[in-house]
Amino acid sequence: MITAQLVKELRERTGVGMSDCKNALVETDGDIELAIEALRKKGIAKAAKRSGNETSEGRIKIVAEGGDAYVVSVSCETDFVSRNETFEAMLDAFIAIRKNSADDATAIATAESLKASEYTLKVGENMKILALTKISGPVIASYVHTNFKQGAVIVAKAGTDADKLKMVAMHVVATQPQVVSPNDVPQAFVDKEMEIALELMKQDPKNTGKPADILLKIVAGKMAKIKDENALLSQAFVVNPDQKVGEFIGMDSVVSFEKYNI
Repeated sequence: MITAQLVKELRERTGVGMSDCKNALVETDGDIELAIEALRKKGIAKAAKRSGNETSEGRIKIVAEGGDAYVVSVSCETDFVSRNETFEAMLDAFIAIRKNSADDATAIATAESLKASEYTLKVGENMKILALTKISGPVIASYVHTNFKQGAVIVAKAGTDADKLKMVAMHVVATQPQVVSPNDVPQAFVDKEMEIALELMKQDPKNTGKPADILLKIVAGKMAKIKDENALLSQAFVVNPDQKVGEFIGMDSVVSFEKYNI
């Protein structure tokens, strides 16, 4: 008996459409390995053996329209594939899917189905949808690096200079901050780092005899530096290192940012 689960498994292993999978299973009396072989002999399952291959290349595409940004990130096996017309057309199709979907989860499910039924065979490589999302806000700016493997979307309050915000998006890609403001660094992270730093200082012979309150002050200073280094607004601006990002764009302007990397 050819079950739906068997057809699903064959589709996942080969990237072939449901109908072809079912036909192959019928022809081979439900033997999935023979069905894979049959599909490969027909030239349909050319990507079947690649399903476990590493996907360290790929492409990020961001389309900004007014207060909305649509982001798609798909990894693949080779740089050659990520730059061909079929891959680019697939990204456009996924963006269109997100525009017409109620939420990210629905869009990703639809895109996965389209990838399996159409693009896996055309591309001939293992591919993974890393992100397919919509980001909205009063002012939106985005940036994708020239290698197409790093990108960012940044949301700011109404009235923020869009051109300046795009430069901040470039900064996000370059420095990979973790939070917007130093105050956003999780306290649990700070506490753990302080605990580790304090223990290391106690073990240093140079600190022998130093009062505990002095060591705590030194550690507190280190923690302030760590928070500044991980926060966008307190980082030195890559375009002008003498200026903080917050001084450039406005300390109260940035609402949030998202980073995308392949």
